[in-house]
Amino acid sequence: MKKVIMGALLLGAVTSATAVKAQKANSLSAKEKKEGWQLLFDGKTTNGWHTYLKDAASPAWKVADGALELDQQAKKNGAPGGDLVTNDEYENYELSIDWKISSGGNSGIIFSVHEDPSFKATYLTGPEMQVLDDDKHPDGKITKHNAGDLYDLKKSAQKAVKPVGEWNTARIIKKDGHLTLWLNGVKTVETTIGTPEWDTLVASSKFKDWQGFGKYSKGRIALQDHGDAVWYRNVKIKLL
Repeated sequence: MKKVIMGALLLGAVTSATAVKAQKANSLSAKEKKEGWQLLFDGKTTNGWHTYLKDAASPAWKVADGALELDQQAKKNGAPGGDLVTNDEYENYELSIDWKISSGGNSGIIFSVHEDPSFKATYLTGPEMQVLDDDKHPDGKITKHNAGDLYDLKKSAQKAVKPVGEWNTARIIKKDGHLTLWLNGVKTVETTIGTPEWDTLVASSKFKDWQGFGKYSKGRIALQDHGDAVWYRNVKIKLL
């Protein structure tokens, strides 16, 4: 009887693992739907996104193999680049997103972006979770510029990035100013916007004299065009 029970438990575990593995990219499980998750990327189009300060997504951002890809060849052929931002704004949420960077590449996930012509770039208002090839990009040698860091503000408590060519899963949880960053299941950064700690972080960073930086509690989510090939998929959000 014990062998039968153990066999059933093992079969159940294998079946469960297979079910998780079988979930398609850019889709929501029944559990995720019940919990209130929403897809921000359908895996086929750039619907729901546009280039910052533009009406539509630049053709440099294409969808290939179920991922949003910043196509450098398209840019060389004259397609304009620019950061890709959500059409909608968000304030309290949990964001989950997979990313993969090119060799020596740099990008970022920028949030609380206030889209206004007076701010010429997303990073002038939005903090960033760094996306980077730590080993080959020069920023990899700079503290608070590594993958998973809150860029130029707070370094990761633990290094969690995967090698170039592999998918990483980032999570950003933002609730009433409290901010937690996760990379591949590891909590990398925790802080609270608007607190004395936050003010000290900003004062010690390149953003110290940027009047709009970190000032907007609600804003768009941006995928950064830093001039290198990068891929994003499984972009999901749950409002809190």
